[in-house]
Amino acid sequence: MTTKSTQSRLLLLTYRCLAELGPMLAGERDFNEAAHTMLRAMMEAVGAREGALLTFCQTPPQLKAAAWKGYALFPEAGFMSLNSRQVRALETATGPVNVEAHEREKFLSAYGNVHPEMFKCILPLRVGAKLAGIVGLGCRLEENPTQGQACYGAEELEALTAFSHYVALAVHNHNLTESLQRGVVEHLHLLDSVHKFCDQAMEVFASAIDAKEYRSSPHSLRVGRYAAAMGSALGLNSNEVAELRAAGYLHDIGKVAVDKHLFMKAAPLDPVEFREVADHTVVGHRIVSGIRFPWPGIADVVRWHHERSDGSGYPDSLHDSEISQTVRIIAVADSFDAMTSDRPYRKSMPLEKALGEIVRSSPAQLDADTIHSLLKLVRGEAVGYGPRFLDSQVTCNIAPAAVDHLASELKTKASHGRSYSGLAG
Repeated sequence: MTTKSTQSRLLLLTYRCLAELGPMLAGERDFNEAAHTMLRAMMEAVGAREGALLTFCQTPPQLKAAAWKGYALFPEAGFMSLNSRQVRALETATGPVNVEAHEREKFLSAYGNVHPEMFKCILPLRVGAKLAGIVGLGCRLEENPTQGQACYGAEELEALTAFSHYVALAVHNHNLTESLQRGVVEHLHLLDSVHKFCDQAMEVFASAIDAKEYRSSPHSLRVGRYAAAMGSALGLNSNEVAELRAAGYLHDIGKVAVDKHLFMKAAPLDPVEFREVADHTVVGHRIVSGIRFPWPGIADVVRWHHERSDGSGYPDSLHDSEISQTVRIIAVADSFDAMTSDRPYRKSMPLEKALGEIVRSSPAQLDADTIHSLLKLVRGEAVGYGPRFLDSQVTCNIAPAAVDHLASELKTKASHGRSYSGLAG
């Protein structure tokens, strides 16, 4: 190969590699497309008939084919496993290497579906001391594949060396992106597992809490599920919905310290008895305030789920702006389940009556936006749209028109001219 020919190919390699690297590093081009184009440019510059670009994965150590050209047969998902000595040899190689048959085992492995015999020259791609991948070249254009091997000359090796850093940078950037994506997926799976474990643990706590109350079991489980459904209807994200579910499960945890006989009393509570029951909010807050939950709002819910917008609630007589959305949603879910469940002192209310009572409590006591989401969920079940919302103990015997009437009443009562879209959907 003449010096002029080599210089021409080197110039071609320069322009093509730099033209491909810029858009790819800026995220404007798919790596798969850029890898094929860079490989083709390098092969043309050094007169290679066959070649492949392989990226390096550290765990487990292996090379994975990203692009290939010229081979009669090449595996679609090509890979080559490496041992630590081979990784070390590739990391310490000073540049491109013409690989003789007796040297292949030093750099390449026969374990995988990409065979080392396919490569006569290898170019390790490194960023610093870290291996990013390799470019493997097979037969040259002027070489007869059935005859003896012709090595790549010093000028071709110099051309490969000149731009190995830029190609390595592109491959390294791709590897980092892949690693980050894998890490995100793994962390999401871990977070999902943690949430599921926490959810199951919270259900156990909820069952233990509800066991204190003779007829309201499983009240806490229902509150958690109602609250989560309303949170979803309000457009909250999955983590916020998980917080609502857990907060509902634990909102009454302070009742473990209340005399069980008070929950079974059929007559109204006297002032002393009411204060003992009401103190479950403060006792519960003391129990959970020292626990580091994945969600920050649980302690507030435990303490304030009986607070009301007009300041008539307990234990701190909070007003509208002082009550968080999480607490507001739990308050509606708690009130709704209390009305639609049997208690020692009364039977459960029919669904329409319970919804009417809740609408009439807005906005003075309960949050109008949350009530609107409750009505929307009930209407969806009434017309057979969407997943089941109501617990099996609640009969959905309300007409959609009745829900629409309640929504209209809610709209009229809402303050500051707020309005709500129709419930049909």
